[in-house]
Parts: sequence; C-alpha cells; structure tokens
Amino acid sequence: MKAIILAGGKGKRLNDEHNDLPKALRQVHHKAMLDYVLDSISFCDEIILVVGYKKDAIIEHTKRKYTYVLQTKQLGTGHAALCAWPALHDYNGPVLIAFGDMPLCKEATYRELLRIHEENMSDCTILSSVVNEEVPIPHYGRIIRDQNHQIEYVKEEKDCSESEKQIREVNVGIMICDSQKLFTCLKEVSNKNNQNEYYLTEVPEIMKRKGFKIVVHTIYDSDEIYGANTPEEIISLENILKERQKND
Repeated sequence: MKAIILAGGKGKRLNDEHNDLPKALRQVHHKAMLDYVLDSISFCDEIILVVGYKKDAIIEHTKRKYTYVLQTKQLGTGHAALCAWPALHDYNGPVLIAFGDMPLCKEATYRELLRIHEENMSDCTILSSVVNEEVPIPHYGRIIRDQNHQIEYVKEEKDCSESEKQIREVNVGIMICDSQKLFTCLKEVSNKNNQNEYYLTEVPEIMKRKGFKIVVHTIYDSDEIYGANTPEEIISLENILKERQKND
C-alpha cells in the first residue's frame, strides 16, 4: 500500500508572531504532529507528502526521505489529494489518505483499515467513529446512512442541517481507496458548497454513484480521531499522549 499525507496547511489559528510553522510541524508532547503520523504509517511502501505552506520546512524536517508534491493553493482536501496524481498516475493498488495534523491515530488502526479493505475487496474504505454521548461532537463531517444503514454520503458539518448535526457518527477523514478509482473520482469533485472548497468527503458519494464498493469501518469512543486547530486542542492532544505514555 502507498499513502498520501495531507500536510500543506498553515494552521492560522495555531500561529502567532512567535510561531508560523506549517500546521503539521507544530509540536505536541516534544514531537511534531507529522512525525507521529509518519511513524504510524511507516509500514506503507511509499509515502507521498502533499506540501504547501512553508514546504521547505517540511521537506527539511523530514530529511527528504519521502516523495513530495506541491499544493500551490489551499483549495480544500479534495484538491490536496488530487495534487498527488503525478506521483501515483501509474500505480494500481490501495492508497491510504491520512492527515499530517492527526497524531493520535495508531498504527494498529491503519493496519486494521487495510485488512478490512482487502478482506471486503472494497474500492473505498472509510474510517468513521461514533462519539460518546457524554462528549461534544467534533466539527467533523457526518456519515449519512440510508434506511438499510448503508452509507449514502458524507456531509461536512458546515453544510449539515440542524438535525444532521446531531448525528454522532462522524467521518474521521482517513480512508483507503483503489488508486485509479480514487483519482477518477477526485477529478469530478466540485466546490459547490458553503466553503467553495473541493472536499475529499465527496469521493465516497461519487464512487457509490459509479457503482464502486464502499465499506465503512467504525470505531467507538476513540481519542484517535482528534487533531488540532487551536492552542486549546494542542493541550488536549498533549494530555492524551502523556496518558498513553504512562500506560505503555
């Protein structure tokens, strides 16, 4: 399996006059968020890093050990993933899409997602999480299911109705897709939404429309799904990682 890590973001809400690092290089518990992700997916055959803001800082930090592709404009996660097409145009196999600012997701979870993808001979396998009713629902897309409990599509929170916002099954964002089918669908993603961005979350709906097989792997009450967009969320990640270290 090959992997695409989206690591081109600036993280405006995390930066100040003393720190303007790319979001993925922000430190959490003595280590860049990106480093946790790279460690967890090190079993992949090739890792493609999609870089943008301060790309040279990420390339230098990772010691030029990976394949790098440039996202020149921040046009959304779907556009970012499509930027990896030149590096993968002749590859026909599973490709993992992960995020450089999600340091909590464990290697075991990535491996389990791959196992399920292969076992089901899926074209697209999505990681979702059901959030405990005792905690607030994160600002993630919601998994919209039909009356047979099959996935219909993923809807970004900013585009959700008030009732849809109450759905506790969220899209984590991490997925594994057949590479050629992924890029075929990415080329059809539109930006007709409230943010005028090209959402990666549109891919499962396009795949379903084309008759491709979609599988959802759901985890429950997991802290692995969280990233960081604010200083407060950085502190939360630090606390989780410290607790993990104590229990190891």
